[in-house]
Amino acid sequence: MPVATYCLVAVDCPDPPALAGFYAGLLGGEIKQYNEDWYDLYAPGGHRIAFQRAPDHRPPRWPRGDDNSQQLHLDFHVTDMAAAESQALALGAMPLDLDDRGGERGFRVYADPAGHPFCLCRA
Repeated sequence: MPVATYCLVAVDCPDPPALAGFYAGLLGGEIKQYNEDWYDLYAPGGHRIAFQRAPDHRPPRWPRGDDNSQQLHLDFHVTDMAAAESQALALGAMPLDLDDRGGERGFRVYADPAGHPFCLCRA
């Protein structure tokens, strides 16, 4: 029997409304502000991502090194990799690893505007 049920993923960032807006553009959904330091994105499918202000936030480096982990990353399924990549980049994503194997890998790695890595994965 489980001890808990999933609630959300909280992401540290310097600008919660901006990062919530980025992910709303990427995933859809509704943004709710709880206070100036905490915004939630209620994404389609019942998933929730929270964005909390961390003024001293330092984004992880990609690829991760011995002295700096990636902290967390999010994976998103897409049906059209080229279209999804174009939209993600237009929203402000930064490419980190775009799969130089001609699509063999099935995923590409980006950073959100606050520097957190996320992957677009072939569905």
